[in-house]
Amino acid sequence: MTPKYIEIMEEIKRRLVDGSLIAGSKLPSVRQLTEDFSCSKTTVIKAYTELEKEHLIFSVPKSGYYVVNEYKNETHANEGIDFLSAGPDKNLIPYIDFQHCMNQAIDMYKEELFTYSDQQGLYSLRVQIVKYLQNLQVFTPPERVVVVSGSQQALNLLASMPFPNGKNNILIEQPTYFGFIETINLQQATTFGIELSEEGIDFDRLEYIFRNNDIKFFYIIPRFHNPLGHCYTNKEKKKIVELAERYDVYIVEDDFLGDLDPNGKSDPLFSFDPSGRVIYVKSFSKVFLPGLRVAAVILPTLMIRNFLRYKFSADFNSSAISQGTLEIYLKSGMFTSHLKKIKKVYRTKMQILKEACELLLPEDTQFTKPTSGFYLSIRLPENVSAKQVVHLLNEQRIFVDDASRMYLPEYKMDNLLRLSISQVKESQIKSGVESLAHGISFISSRNNHHIKKNLLHF
Repeated sequence: MTPKYIEIMEEIKRRLVDGSLIAGSKLPSVRQLTEDFSCSKTTVIKAYTELEKEHLIFSVPKSGYYVVNEYKNETHANEGIDFLSAGPDKNLIPYIDFQHCMNQAIDMYKEELFTYSDQQGLYSLRVQIVKYLQNLQVFTPPERVVVVSGSQQALNLLASMPFPNGKNNILIEQPTYFGFIETINLQQATTFGIELSEEGIDFDRLEYIFRNNDIKFFYIIPRFHNPLGHCYTNKEKKKIVELAERYDVYIVEDDFLGDLDPNGKSDPLFSFDPSGRVIYVKSFSKVFLPGLRVAAVILPTLMIRNFLRYKFSADFNSSAISQGTLEIYLKSGMFTSHLKKIKKVYRTKMQILKEACELLLPEDTQFTKPTSGFYLSIRLPENVSAKQVVHLLNEQRIFVDDASRMYLPEYKMDNLLRLSISQVKESQIKSGVESLAHGISFISSRNNHHIKKNLLHF
């Protein structure tokens, strides 16, 4: 038998769906519902409390309960299969916990959150970030941490500002995160590339570039690379740091998914850095809340002052209310608990995706095999372009990403697809890969037919 308070909740939701209750509408009084459902006031209040937790209604003291917004009735009829979106799984975002922390932050800091705050970031948040980063083998004092408005801001500022080595050029992996490619394009920075594959990078080539090309810094994603999903070994990371030290090159380490690494012995580049050579960038967007726009960057002491000058010209200081809320979320242990849950979910999804690719993809395709993270890449047969596959699958409401925008012009390739597991449902992964495999085979066969036809014509 359905509990009475749930019956009341379902009735309110029904009225929201059919439009008889709209945003701002006053809900029936507790007394009215007590009579309508022949129940106690406590039961009605419990129903309203649960609806408040779902952010469907809100209470006004001495006035009653009101509708927050038009009710969005979820439908899955035409939702498709989403291997494209790269934000956190919407079902794992801790809205209620975060709202609780935000309310606490406002109570605790009051006017401090709504005035100009420390340019470097709330000191109390930096202390909590330092404690958290120790779990990732990143050890630093809070004085070296700068809070920024998302990792994209940090990358943009680092690309534009002068470095202590007096050099001007930037080195990036190929392919790499398209947001940074957009930054260097807009800034017209002279940029070199180094090819990255499942086997890693060519260290002889890396040394040659470091020695001969006036490299200011090497931008690298060492764990769960975007778009490849590749992870460097500790031995490779140590060698990269040693070469950077030898040739006076800085490293900008983007460890945006390091939290998801199931390998407890995998260390960041920062841990191999003896002299402030590695600048460590940590985003909270992919594993927590993208809209929070809070990230941290650890800088050598001699760079902090200049970095803050450039940051001041961009936004003065990052959102204080977001900082205060994140501080409480970290300090309470909620973030650690959240990470434990999402690590399991993303690792399971990635395992399902790898097994589906192994079983279903045509033999002439190759795919990367990350242990976790968000991304897996598929290298298509030479006669199949990523754009063709994306277009064909879009018609079937299966969404994948063409990775061509993740290359510098001279490295541009049109046969790499990026699949993200962050928002696709586990139950959809195998069928999505099956459709992808059929699509690749169909396009390959069609293109071969056209080639043969043209050869016969000549």
